[in-house]
Amino acid sequence: MSDWSPATYLKFEDERTRPAVDLLARVPLDQARYVVDVGCGPGNSTELLAARFGGADILGLDNSPAMLEAARLRLPALRFEAVDAASWIPGPQTDLVFANATYQWIPEHFVQLPRVLGALRPGAVLAVQMPDNVEQTTHRLMREVARDDPWAERLAGAARKPLPPPRAYYEALRPHAARLDIWHTIYNHPLAGAPAIVEFVRSTGLRPFLDPLDEAQKADFIARYTARIAEAYPAMADGKVLLGFSRLFIVAQR
Repeated sequence: MSDWSPATYLKFEDERTRPAVDLLARVPLDQARYVVDVGCGPGNSTELLAARFGGADILGLDNSPAMLEAARLRLPALRFEAVDAASWIPGPQTDLVFANATYQWIPEHFVQLPRVLGALRPGAVLAVQMPDNVEQTTHRLMREVARDDPWAERLAGAARKPLPPPRAYYEALRPHAARLDIWHTIYNHPLAGAPAIVEFVRSTGLRPFLDPLDEAQKADFIARYTARIAEAYPAMADGKVLLGFSRLFIVAQR
């Protein structure tokens, strides 16, 4: 896929950071010496970690040059490195592996997460949040538009697979965990109309559908998708629309 756009991602910084706040609130550590933010993006989640664990050695990891550049500008005192989360394993000194909306992009994350947790020392924590929304209206409509004739063949494999059920994560992680907490939260974000919903998902879930298309096709896809979104998300009394967004949370302590 093309590189991420920090500017587009951060148009909805509050909505994207709120799950990181909720995830961090459930991390059962009073102190941490070495913290890793896997898939740090533009540094919004890393900033939370720095505030919570003052004095800790905090490392942000991402595979996007643009996101890493934005994170370094935002938090010049911290370290950021280019790493592929699909294969990265923490060192024995790690107290916390934090991943806000990262592992859902890794097809084999169901295998990778137990490896990450298993590499941690006793007492260390793996904290993960992943969007669990591919069956929700926003993503269902992406697939419907992708099946239209102009680009159906090109976008045949664009859709992300649904996450496994919570029970599957529990059974995969429990052998490595002294403590394991798994839950869902559905956020309801009031946004300024259908175009705002499209802009919200454009920098994340919509990317695999847009990247294979040329500029004219992208514009056509966006126009068709926006029309479908406008039908599915009617305006409320104040003119805004309400975007429901389901997320899966996992906090596992070694």
